[in-house]
Amino acid sequence: MKSRLLVGLLALPLGMALILSGRGSASAAGNETLALTGATIFPSPTDAPIANGYVLIRGGTIAAIGKAHGVRFPADAKRIDCTGLFITAGFQNSHVHFTEQKWDDAAQQPAAKLAQQLVEMLTRYGFTSVVDTASTLTNTAALRARIESGEIPGPRIRTAGLPLYPKGGTPFYLKDGTVPPEIIAYIEANLEPTEPDAAVAVVKQDIAGGADVIKLFTGSLATPTNIVPMDPRVAAAAVAEAHARGRLVFAHPSNLEGLEIALNAGVDVAAHTAPASGKWDDSLIAKMKEHHMSLIPTLKLWIYEANKGGATAEQAQEFANRGVAQLRQYKQAGGQILFGTDVGYMTDYDPTEEYILMGRAGLTAMQILDSLTTAPAARFNESQRHGRIAPGMAADIVVLGADPARDVRNFANVRYAIRNGRVIYPVAAD
Repeated sequence: MKSRLLVGLLALPLGMALILSGRGSASAAGNETLALTGATIFPSPTDAPIANGYVLIRGGTIAAIGKAHGVRFPADAKRIDCTGLFITAGFQNSHVHFTEQKWDDAAQQPAAKLAQQLVEMLTRYGFTSVVDTASTLTNTAALRARIESGEIPGPRIRTAGLPLYPKGGTPFYLKDGTVPPEIIAYIEANLEPTEPDAAVAVVKQDIAGGADVIKLFTGSLATPTNIVPMDPRVAAAAVAEAHARGRLVFAHPSNLEGLEIALNAGVDVAAHTAPASGKWDDSLIAKMKEHHMSLIPTLKLWIYEANKGGATAEQAQEFANRGVAQLRQYKQAGGQILFGTDVGYMTDYDPTEEYILMGRAGLTAMQILDSLTTAPAARFNESQRHGRIAPGMAADIVVLGADPARDVRNFANVRYAIRNGRVIYPVAAD
C-alpha cells in the first residue's frame, strides 16, 4: 500500500408552468424527477422559511419550490414525504482530509466500501461538497473521478493535493508513523521550497495534477513547541501563481506570525483559528477584513488536539475557548466564516460539537447555515448555481429531522443528503 502511495505521489506532474408540467431534459447527474413534499424549507439563511413546502427536482436541478398545498406534480415524479422535516441547501465542509489509510488505492477499492466510508465521514452529516485541504493528489483525484462517474454516491470534492511547507517545517504529527517514511522524505525534498521560483513550480505541478485549491503552511508545528514560519517571499510567490491560475489559497497559520505571513501574501482562507495566538487585536481583525480573508474555525479540533496531548477536560475546553473567542471577534467584525472540521485528520466525524461551539461564539443558526451554504458558494464564486434552494440552482439539498433554528445541534440530524438530484444518503441497497 505504501508503494502505491509513493507511485501516486511521484506521478503528480502528470417558465413555472412548463416546469410543473414535467417538461425539460434530465442530466446524467440525477435522472429521476423528485418531489420533496411537506417540509419547512429554508431557501437561504436570509429568506423567510416556507412552511408545508415542496421542492421539485428534475435533471439534477431545482425546477420549482413553493407551498405544497394543491400542487399537481409530474406523473413521473418520485415523491419523498418530508412532512415534519426541514430542508436547506446542501452543506459544504471546507476543511477535510482523505489521508486515513482506508482511502489508499482509491482507484481499485470496492465501490461499496468507499461509498460506506463516505457515508460515515461526510454524507450522513449532509455534506454534499467538501474541500480536501491536504492528501495525496492522485489518490484523491481517483476517488473524485469514481464519484463523478456516478459509480459511487458521494460529495463533490475539491482538493489541494499536498501542501507547501516552510523549510524544516514538515509537521511533527506526520512523522509519528501515520505517513510512510518515503512520503515524508518526498515532502522534505520537494515541498519545502526555499525560493519563490521553487514555490511557483510546485503550484504549477499541483494544478497540472488536478488541484482545485492550494494549501500553504505559513506557520507549521515542526515540533510540539516549535512553529516554523514560511519565508514570506515563498508564500507570496505561491499565492500569486495560484491566483494567476484561478485558484484560491488556504493557509494553516498556527500563530500570529503565520497569520501575518498569510495576510501579506494575499491568502484567501485561514484554514483554522489559532488558539495558541490568544486574543486577536483590532488591527489584525481589520487587516483580515481588508484582505477579504475567510475563516474556518475548526473549534472541535482544539478539544481533540488537547485531549491527544493529555490535557484535562478543563484545559481542553479553555484551549478551545480561545478559538471560540477569535471566531466571535471575526464574526462581530463582519468577517466571512466557512464551516470546516478537519475530519479525516480528526477521526471523530460527528460535527455536532462544532455547531455547539459556533453557537457559543455567538453565531445564530442562520449564520451557521450561511457558513455551510451561501458563504462557501460566494467564496468559490458560484452563487448562481450553489448555496440556495431556488429554481435553476443545483439540486444539492439536505433534509433535516428537526428544526436547526430551535437547536443548532439539529444541523447534524440529517435524514437525506441529495447531490445533483441523486440521493447520496442514505445509500440505496443494490
